[in-house]
Amino acid sequence: MADRTAPNCHLRLEWVYGYRGHQCRNNLYYTAAKEIVYFVAGVGVVYNTREHKQKFYLGHNDDIISLALHPERVLVATGQVGKEPYICVWDSYTVQTVSILKDVHTHGVACLAFDLDGQCLVSVGLDSKNTICVWDWRRGKVLAAAPGHTDRIFDISWDLYQPSKLVSCGVKHIKFWSLCGNALTPKRGVFGKTGDLQTILCLACAKDEVTYSGALNGDIYVWKGINLMRTVQGAHGSGIFSMNVCEEGFATGGRDGCVRLWDLNFKPITVIDLRETDQGYKGDVKLPPFSFNLSTERLIWSLIDHALIARCNMEEPIRCAAVSTDGIHLALGMKDGSFTVLRVRDMTEVVHIKDRKEAIHELKYSPDGGHLAVGSNDNSVDIYGVVQRYKKVGECVGSSSFITHMDWSTDSKYLQTNDGSGRRLFYRMPSGKEVTNREELKLVQWASWTCVLGPDVNGIWPKYSDINDINSVDANFNNQVLVTADDYGLVKLLRYPCIKKGAKFKKYLGHSAHITNARWSHDYQWVITIGGADHSVFQWKFVPERKSKEALHIAPQESLADSNSEESDSDQSDVPEMDSEIEQETQLTYRRQVYKEDLPQLKEQCKEKHRATAMKKRERAPGSGVKLHFIHGYRGYDCRSNLFYTQTGEIVYHVAAIGVVYNRQQNTQRFYMGHDDDILCLAIHPLKDFVATGQVGRDSSIHIWDTETLKPMSVLRGSHQLGVCALDFSADGKRLASVGLDENHTIVLWDWRKGEKLSAMRGSKDKIFVVKINPYLPDKLITAGVKHMKFWHKAGGGLIGRKGNMGKTETMMCAVYGWSEEMVFSGTCTGDICIWRDMFLMKTVKAHDGPVFSVHALEKGFVTGGKDGIVALWDDTFERCLKTYAIKRAVLAPGSKGLLLEDNPSIRAISLGHGHILVGTKNGEILEVDKSGPITLLVQGHMEGEVWGLATHPHLPLCATVSDDKTLRIWDLSPSHCMLAVRKLRKGGRCCCFSPDGKALAVGLNDGSFLIVNADTLEDLVSFHHRKDIISDIRFSPGAGKYLAVASGDTFVDIYNVMSSKRVGVCKGCLNYITHLDWDKRGKLLQVNTGAKEQFFFEAPRGKRQTIPATEVEKIDWSTWTCVLGTSVEGIWPLINEVTEVTAACLSNDRKVLATGDDLGYVKLFRYPVKGKYAKFKRYVAHSTHVTNVRWTHDDSLLVTVGGGDTCLMIWAHEPEGHREFKQCDSEESDIESEDDGGYDSDVTRENEINYTIKALSTNMRPMTGVKPHLQLKEPSVDERPPVSRALPQPEKLQTNNVGKKKRPIEDLVLELVFGYRGNDCRNNVHYLNEGADIIYHTASVGIVLNLTTSCQSFYVEHSDDILCLTINQHPKFPNVVATGQVGDTGDMSATSPSIHVWDAMTKQTLSVLRCFHSGGVCSVSFSATGKLLLSVGLDPEHTVTIWKWQEGAKVASRIGHTQRIFVAEFRPDSDTHFVSVGIKHVRFWTLAGRALLSKKGVLSSIEDARMQTMLSVAFGANNLTFTGTISGDVCVWKEHILVRIVAKAHTGPVFTMYTTLRDGLIVTGGKERPSKEGGALKLWDQELKRCRAFRLETGQIIDCVRSVCRGKGKILVGTRNAEIIEVGEKNAACNILVNGHMDGPIWGLGTHPSRDVFLSAAEDGTVRLWDIPEKKMLNKVNLGHPARTISYSPEGDMVAIGMKNGEFIILLVNSLKIWGKKRDRRSPIQDIRFSPNARYLAVGSTESAVDFYDLTLGPQLNRINCCRDIPSFVMQMDFSADSAYVQISTGAYKRLVYEVPSGKQVSEQTHIDRITWATWTSVLGDEVVGIWSRNTDKADVTCACVSHSGLNIVTGDDFGMVKLFDFPSPEKFAKHKRFLGHSAHLTNVRFTNGDRFVVSAGGDDRSLFVWRCVHAPH
Repeated sequence: MADRTAPNCHLRLEWVYGYRGHQCRNNLYYTAAKEIVYFVAGVGVVYNTREHKQKFYLGHNDDIISLALHPERVLVATGQVGKEPYICVWDSYTVQTVSILKDVHTHGVACLAFDLDGQCLVSVGLDSKNTICVWDWRRGKVLAAAPGHTDRIFDISWDLYQPSKLVSCGVKHIKFWSLCGNALTPKRGVFGKTGDLQTILCLACAKDEVTYSGALNGDIYVWKGINLMRTVQGAHGSGIFSMNVCEEGFATGGRDGCVRLWDLNFKPITVIDLRETDQGYKGDVKLPPFSFNLSTERLIWSLIDHALIARCNMEEPIRCAAVSTDGIHLALGMKDGSFTVLRVRDMTEVVHIKDRKEAIHELKYSPDGGHLAVGSNDNSVDIYGVVQRYKKVGECVGSSSFITHMDWSTDSKYLQTNDGSGRRLFYRMPSGKEVTNREELKLVQWASWTCVLGPDVNGIWPKYSDINDINSVDANFNNQVLVTADDYGLVKLLRYPCIKKGAKFKKYLGHSAHITNARWSHDYQWVITIGGADHSVFQWKFVPERKSKEALHIAPQESLADSNSEESDSDQSDVPEMDSEIEQETQLTYRRQVYKEDLPQLKEQCKEKHRATAMKKRERAPGSGVKLHFIHGYRGYDCRSNLFYTQTGEIVYHVAAIGVVYNRQQNTQRFYMGHDDDILCLAIHPLKDFVATGQVGRDSSIHIWDTETLKPMSVLRGSHQLGVCALDFSADGKRLASVGLDENHTIVLWDWRKGEKLSAMRGSKDKIFVVKINPYLPDKLITAGVKHMKFWHKAGGGLIGRKGNMGKTETMMCAVYGWSEEMVFSGTCTGDICIWRDMFLMKTVKAHDGPVFSVHALEKGFVTGGKDGIVALWDDTFERCLKTYAIKRAVLAPGSKGLLLEDNPSIRAISLGHGHILVGTKNGEILEVDKSGPITLLVQGHMEGEVWGLATHPHLPLCATVSDDKTLRIWDLSPSHCMLAVRKLRKGGRCCCFSPDGKALAVGLNDGSFLIVNADTLEDLVSFHHRKDIISDIRFSPGAGKYLAVASGDTFVDIYNVMSSKRVGVCKGCLNYITHLDWDKRGKLLQVNTGAKEQFFFEAPRGKRQTIPATEVEKIDWSTWTCVLGTSVEGIWPLINEVTEVTAACLSNDRKVLATGDDLGYVKLFRYPVKGKYAKFKRYVAHSTHVTNVRWTHDDSLLVTVGGGDTCLMIWAHEPEGHREFKQCDSEESDIESEDDGGYDSDVTRENEINYTIKALSTNMRPMTGVKPHLQLKEPSVDERPPVSRALPQPEKLQTNNVGKKKRPIEDLVLELVFGYRGNDCRNNVHYLNEGADIIYHTASVGIVLNLTTSCQSFYVEHSDDILCLTINQHPKFPNVVATGQVGDTGDMSATSPSIHVWDAMTKQTLSVLRCFHSGGVCSVSFSATGKLLLSVGLDPEHTVTIWKWQEGAKVASRIGHTQRIFVAEFRPDSDTHFVSVGIKHVRFWTLAGRALLSKKGVLSSIEDARMQTMLSVAFGANNLTFTGTISGDVCVWKEHILVRIVAKAHTGPVFTMYTTLRDGLIVTGGKERPSKEGGALKLWDQELKRCRAFRLETGQIIDCVRSVCRGKGKILVGTRNAEIIEVGEKNAACNILVNGHMDGPIWGLGTHPSRDVFLSAAEDGTVRLWDIPEKKMLNKVNLGHPARTISYSPEGDMVAIGMKNGEFIILLVNSLKIWGKKRDRRSPIQDIRFSPNARYLAVGSTESAVDFYDLTLGPQLNRINCCRDIPSFVMQMDFSADSAYVQISTGAYKRLVYEVPSGKQVSEQTHIDRITWATWTSVLGDEVVGIWSRNTDKADVTCACVSHSGLNIVTGDDFGMVKLFDFPSPEKFAKHKRFLGHSAHLTNVRFTNGDRFVVSAGGDDRSLFVWRCVHAPH
């Protein structure tokens, strides 16, 4: 009975009653085959109406909520809810998955839509941002994603008439999206006055940009472009839920139950009312849970022909039902405690009884049909007699909680109940007495079993759980199976009875949430289950055992969670014992405390702490270096199939973090050192030239590298956590499959050359050992592992897996495809080979004793290797074994490089080639088996266990190692590289030491004993056991070796006399375990280090403790130095010493170089003595985990190191200082660059520290206080009564003099001119276009193309915020293609995130928009040589470097650049894969490999005393030369990544810019220096940067600072820090200034001439400039020597008044520019200055809350005649009245005041003020202009305004950088307006020119002047 296995029968889903209509829309379609496709719960249903058949798609694991049909009508896309929801695209014919799209949405997928040709799919998520995502669904790739809206989105649709346009709608919004590059850019629909802003539920697109949408109130809204055009009122009575478009017109369906048809122009055709159909339609019914079938309706279904037979509506919700045994009566239990009995025939009521208050939960007829038991939530069961017309005959009381289940016995004498408290009670029938005597129940037979409690159903509950989540059970006595339904939507099939908890089961998915009930039909043919929340009824066909055998040929229904019970995790008692080795291996986690990826951040944190010490002089790095020469070791103990022959017959394998290519003829090794942690797996390309290796790591990477050049071809990152444990190439070599070590063992399929992830899927909870791609069909693969064998195929971005069909899945260790696409052979942990066809197990063959670890397929057979140490050759069907080879010492060939440790070692890898079999063993040996029998040992290392002990021989090239694997080994370090001797020890050891004469070898063991052995034979001489703890170090005294010091973990050092073999002394006094010890030369003194970082000294031989001052320690002559503490080595401890210990050190015998090893696997070399903290070093990565020991050989020619966990012994060749040709040096430079900060320059510092404001987030420019105008409450004025007609008409608000007769309002502004160039904090941003006919540059957020002949400007204005960088594509295929990068907020891909625009400079067409994650902004862009790739650098804290395919908008690769600012990154002009980045103390040489960016730091050590400076610019020369310009004026010349030369003082100041001319290779540099006779800030150099010619820029500046250079034909274009762009002729050195601008902002002052089209600007840079609009140029400039704040023309235009920041003001005569008068009465900035219209008075407003009046008729001495008092805050703007009698003042407290002139008296009476006519209006305050304040000015302000001369319009400027045009006056709040973008944040001033021809606006942050042409309304 107690069979613990799952039952052999199964269920098959046969029919689903139901359709999900609640909370879902647009989910019902006709396919091409005229079948209907819809979904219910988690099942996609395809219903054939003609044949009345259903097909099911079961690929989802939770509720489906959205569905879209492909335009060809065969494929369906469905989206589900869930934590990690995915979208499946599936075929409605075969119901098989075609593609899976995942990893973008969270919570759920709310809407889906295919585009017109079906290539793209758009999806909307349910996350908080309602992310919209566009997919290339066949490849499973995201093309673009963006936050959709803050509130729910209900529908999304592609515009079928315009490519790459979409429309989405939802709660209170509709958005129109355009897809360009990877950017989705929204425009909100403008409801305007035509309709109300309201929720839009559905939409349909039509021709000519027309969109129809259905709204919540039943109207249809018609849109043209983004504007609402008209509405169709009352199309439906209430919400319109669905719209459908076809050729003939539209169909809409609404909540009112009607479907309406419309023609193409939305004229109604007809109405179909569904409320009148025979089946009934109930509008939008929301159903309560628990409802049985339908809520208040009673439905009866026929199981055989799947039809609804009858239906009857009840008043109350129904909770349960029962049919009497004769099938005549049907009893229904209601929610209100009543129950009703109906006749089944005609559904008439027999009786209705209400005895209870609470809901009836369960009712059942007795088997003899005599009684009905009714259980309620009142905790009791009532018994009714059927014959007595349902009279109550008994009552069962005893439960303390509500009744959940009941069952009758077969003789109708007993009833058992379950209640909510988990108790099971019995009652005698029909009286209802409780039975307490358990004996009388033993013989009771139960008629049915639906209880969830009781011994027979214990197994339905998982072990150790007391949760109450199984809702229903029903037993099938005939077939002895049990079906259960639970809260997780699973239907489970178990054996009945199942006594023990945690029984095995088969599980079936389909229902989404809880299943409320499950029942067998009366003849046990079907199981019916009903869902709670999904309102659906599922009917499953039961397939008993005998039938399931016949059904094998039916392909199993595909589903993501298989039905065969992986989750039933009881410990299977009948599973074979797990092999110890496999057990060990599954326990390994490969987690690290510290991942190498974390080091840069840790270093930064530590740097802060150690700023002070780091400033001190640090010891420089040693001159000599080491190079990895040979490794003894092979990783076999936890890896398999990691050993191969390459094309050339070399052998490739891995150990530690190194890929090794071993040449067995020459016995040499070459190394791939691209990994930085343990390599765990290796696969070889079918052509045997490339190898893929996967490593441990937090974000672990896979490298594909070339075995010849040892260069990486591609690096795959970002998909696997913790590590990569299996890899396989496809047969065509294009794809690579990998498996990760994360808890789901994710499987990923890659296109490795592109670095593209094709598909990914969770593999299994248990460890996977192998992945193999089908050699015939690269879309299929298999994985095998612990209790796991799965067959996968690719579906879009996902993989679909099916379990191998065998009774119990055994643990598989290896697998391989056979000679046809469906044959698979796998090796198990019990020694069998399983032979599979498709996914069915055909047979098993016994192959080995113990696990089969490796199997390899040949042309005509197989070769296998197992734990039994035997290699077996088989024929191609595993019928017979052709030959076996046993790995034994006896057959070892004489040429072997070592000794076999034991016979028959466990075999972990097998490979064939070149007439040999290559075998890798668990013991770390690599053997070559000749087909004829002899075995050669090629490589070996220690076995599993850490290696700590290492000693080098005093005068021979030998070394000894001792390890936790309980062996002592002697290695030959000479070129023969082999193990000479090995001896097994009782225990593992941690230390060893040769005696000074080399004859004896002492070994310390882990149990506290040590032994001395003969160094040649390794035989015991003597042994001692005095200590309990590990012996941690052991040393012979120098000279004769008289004493032996033995240090142990229990804090003592014992000193033994070697001759007498006696202990002569004990050194006591250490507080912690001892880690290192050293003798002095005389053999008298011992130095000891402990684990607590203490240093002690003891005298030998007695062991007396000595205290020696630090100064003396250095003078002592130590025989060896292996200690890590003390002043002479304090520099070896790194910055981050919290996470890493220096574990070992060793001083070379010439006392010059100290080698150390640490916990992070670094071997470092220091110059000895290492005084002062944080010395510089050379660092080498090869060991993966910690380096446990390092030793120099006796002649310092080799350094030997051992690794802990990686078990390998590495030999490094020592290269002394002299011999250094320029070869690739493997060492990395020291971590912290010299803290001398690489020089200082004010411009560089400003550029580095600048914080770019994002316009949308900008805040007040002026320090305002008070309440904003649109929030102020108006006091009702006194005369609100209607004016009497006698009163005078209100005077005009504004004097409108100089405008022609007819006043015309202004309709629009068009950008005409921009004066300005962003040179002060951006570089390399001026270029020639069209052979030098045009130039391109930028300022604020506009890109400007200037034609040099006509001096006309044209603009690119698509950027939403400031442009920071610009580059042009120099490839002839892409003429005039420009890329510009802008400032942005966080990189969340929304409209405010930073972006790069690629555009055509001539047409201004946007070619691509790249939204990027560079939060902050994009500071550098560069095109590659072919022009197809674009490189960008961000301002984010990581200074990310990204490469894009700009045409597709696809991100190719991205990587953290540097902790500090990167200024420029440029592609090499001849390359698409190499580029260089420069920045603060940073130069890096990058390579693009696949999708990964690999980089090397520049190496400076090749030039004496070179130090890393801040690098500012980069240029390139032939033969891999790179030039970088530094902050000090030097130029560094690099070959590859090594510094070869410095061009000292190329400029006297920083070299800001360099330009490489493509056609002749000449290089232009620009820097910062004072102009002199021979030097200049601009130089032209030859290709090698040897000779140069300097040019002087005749700008008249004291210091020229060049920020940008570009070279055309015979001309050089220069952009300067002073916002000038100059063209310099190469021949005559003549300068021509093309562009002028203010160098520093903000530009506060703006004054337009009263009668001419010229205007003046005054700025913070101390200049006043005169600009001419028709001439498009600057006419003049005056240097004032002080920052200017405001400027104004006199009414006649003959004088100019200028207010300064220091409180002074000046009056100039315009013609002569002579000073007429100046005065300084205030000490703080003058904010506004104005002449009165009669030219008599001058008003001066300042920050000191005052306005001073001066009478100009009194002459130039300018005495103040009066001032206005009681101004609450600083003055912003002032305006005179037309009669010069009043002045209005706007102040910083948002108050507008009016004063009399010249008395300075305040006018407070509103009526008086209302009558004044003003000469000008520039105030932003006042009732007349309340409308200019917008809603979102809570942090920012309207800063300036100006009313046109006609008095009809007002333009404003604000802190968001917008220019807005309003009607004047605008007294209503939030007036309608037009807005014009272009400026950066903060506009400072805006003015109309005379005649309202132009508007001039001045920028604060952008130091630019924009001139807009006014477009007047026609007459």
